[in-house]
Amino acid sequence: MKGFFMQLLWGALIAYCIILVVMFLAQRNLLYPAGRETPRLTDHALPDMEAVETEPEAGLRLTHWFHPPASPEQPVILYFHGNAGHRGDRVPKMRPLIDAGFGLLITGYRGYGGNPGNPSEAGLRADARSVHDWLLEAGYDSGQIVIFGESLGTAVSVALASERPPAALILEAPPSSIADVAAAHYWYLPVRLLIRDPWDSLARIGSISVPLFLMHGERDHIVPVRFGRKLYEAANEPKQAIFHDDAMHTDLLDYGDVVEAVIAFIRDKAVLRAQP
Repeated sequence: MKGFFMQLLWGALIAYCIILVVMFLAQRNLLYPAGRETPRLTDHALPDMEAVETEPEAGLRLTHWFHPPASPEQPVILYFHGNAGHRGDRVPKMRPLIDAGFGLLITGYRGYGGNPGNPSEAGLRADARSVHDWLLEAGYDSGQIVIFGESLGTAVSVALASERPPAALILEAPPSSIADVAAAHYWYLPVRLLIRDPWDSLARIGSISVPLFLMHGERDHIVPVRFGRKLYEAANEPKQAIFHDDAMHTDLLDYGDVVEAVIAFIRDKAVLRAQP
């Protein structure tokens, strides 16, 4: 009997080790389930939206989508989407900001939406710097750039804002870190020892002092709201937040009161700063 239980124990240990190896090797496929198909501008009935390119590293050319502001003094939203889908999926949710007169640059990450390359924390941070550079080279001042991130894109946004302060920062359903969220979902694994891209926004948020707007759904089961609260509590003033009772992970901008609050925040914090 003792030999049977020892065999069972060894079998379980070997199976667990196999799971660890598989999860370590597959973690970037899990973290970056990129939409590989190439989206089409013509699907969105926005004649002023155009494709623009950046080169975050030699030989890697990425395509992004840009819609100019209605007037030169209006802010430009530099948008970083979440870990699934691609830039084309986010046009409908961001349409109210275009209709409000704001410019919009939707970042196309490496490996997403027909772009070459493989995503990683270092890679996406380089992609973020490249689109920020593009806006500056196009004549937009950093004082009229509002960085807006969704889910994983909030980690990209926080990393960029910690290096290059924008006029304001908007975070939608933010994790305090990807390591925190992964540890909550995979509690049976030593995630913090295995993770290659921790995306530690909590460690970076304290270096940011620009106006912050954070929103999170109380019914979010992908990035539980406790992680958004944790990040918000660590952030500097000035800051404001909406923790929406009915919202889940991806539907915050389906609520009119949230959209109105976002637009009001941008007008208050960015439009005035953009004026000469």
